[in-house]
Amino acid sequence: MQFLRSDYTEVWVASQNAPLVRFADRVRGIASTGLDLVGIPGREPPFELLETLAGFDSIVSWYGANRPEFRAAVAGLAFEFFPALPAASGGAIVHAADFYLRQVGGGNEPAVPRILCPSAPGGFAVIHPFSGSARKNWPLERYRELARVLEARLPLRWCAGSEEALENAVRIDDLYELACWLAGASIYIGNDSGITHLAAAAGAPAVALFGPMDPAIWAPRGERVRVVATARAGEPIGNLTVAAVLEAIVWLGVA
Repeated sequence: MQFLRSDYTEVWVASQNAPLVRFADRVRGIASTGLDLVGIPGREPPFELLETLAGFDSIVSWYGANRPEFRAAVAGLAFEFFPALPAASGGAIVHAADFYLRQVGGGNEPAVPRILCPSAPGGFAVIHPFSGSARKNWPLERYRELARVLEARLPLRWCAGSEEALENAVRIDDLYELACWLAGASIYIGNDSGITHLAAAAGAPAVALFGPMDPAIWAPRGERVRVVATARAGEPIGNLTVAAVLEAIVWLGVA
């Protein structure tokens, strides 16, 4: 999205992601615009929405790429749709960040997402033991075993979302504020999740645990990122050992 910036740029995203967009002239949550109603039978979007969309010279969209009724409803407007999910191209595996950047003409250099935010070294470790899928979650008892080792070296903070059950966890709903807090961590450990990508993009030394998904496509990137993955894609993440995660932490120079 930063690559696409022009003289005037608006970014429409899921509402929870809006605080992370710092470069645009205006950021709007998709639900607040009525865009999610376009093309749904019996649900009319606000009249002014199509008028607003008609005022843009170019609309680059991953939203609605797999909804033919949406594309039909906005036909004639300046939409250019791109596939929303990366797929193997000619047998080659392409990392998601490279996939999205190349779609908009960003070249062939590896894309490394970055979130610039003020931070100060906090001297603490962070564990975020959740993700969007139970299949991607390393067992909580393994995290607790890891925590006992880390707590002997530096203060430990558990991190969770507002709906995730975890006692005494740090919960920061604003994702930009969360990124700035994570940037101060001496080490972050988490599953294949959006928060793990957030920590890596904010510059925290991060260990990402992967099981069923392919880290060659979905792993966070950065010089201070270490991925611990199962031997084969689809293998249960519970097969990862505490020793393997500790080895990655040592590799990052933290413990």
